[in-house]
Formats: sequence, structure tokens, C-alpha cells
Amino acid sequence: MPAPPPPAPPPGPRSLVSDTDREHLLGLLREHYARGQLDLDEMSRRVGVVLAATYSDEAAAAVTDLPLLGGTASAEPTPGRASRGRLGQRRRHAQRTQPGAGWVPTPERFRDPSTRVIMRVWIDPADLSRHYVPEADG
Repeated sequence: MPAPPPPAPPPGPRSLVSDTDREHLLGLLREHYARGQLDLDEMSRRVGVVLAATYSDEAAAAVTDLPLLGGTASAEPTPGRASRGRLGQRRRHAQRTQPGAGWVPTPERFRDPSTRVIMRVWIDPADLSRHYVPEADG
């Protein structure tokens, strides 16, 4: 039986993969290798995919079929569930306080018109959903 085709890229313009994105993905692959979820040959193949990728979605394909890394409890809501911050305040769709495990940052940023906070766009390679996380001060 042939392997399933790779997931379709998200609609719209594709973003170039940055060095930061590559380092994040390589870190995820190292962690999966350290946990015994990848053998050396598979690790090497996936590292090659990340290093050869031009676009973020191509690089993210190297981790899309891997399980999420656990081990740390998160106060983050489960995707798809509405959550409340301060009393009477509700987060908007796909907005999170921190990126989820395995999410890939994109170079896309925007200023939230209601809060004036600069948000960074992250992609969950598992389902190619987009999420918005406040940009870290730096």
C-alpha cells in the first residue's frame, strides 16, 4: 500500500522557513530521538527534510506524524475549547497565551486591533491550524 500523500499546505501565501524555525524543529526531532521514538536512520532522514526545506510547511512535514511531546503540565486550554482569562473576558478563536508543543512559528506578525498587542502566527503541523500567540518581549 503506498504511503499517504503529505498534508496540503495551508491556503494563502507560503512563508519561508527561518533559521529559528529550523532550530525548533531540529530540537523536536532530537527529543523524539532521545526518547527512542526515532532510530538513527529515520532521524537523519527527517533532519535532511528540515534542512532542505524552503518553506515552513515543508519543514514542518518532518514532525507532523510524530506524537506530541508530553512531560510538562500546561495550563493552556485544549484546542477547540473556549477559555476565559479574567472574569468576563474570553479569548478569541485560535488565540493562546503560549505556543503548543510541536507548533512551528511563522514570520507572520500582526497587531491585535482590540488589545494593540503584537501577535505571532504559529502553525500546528498536526492539522495545519493557525494559532496566535503574543510576541515575546525581547
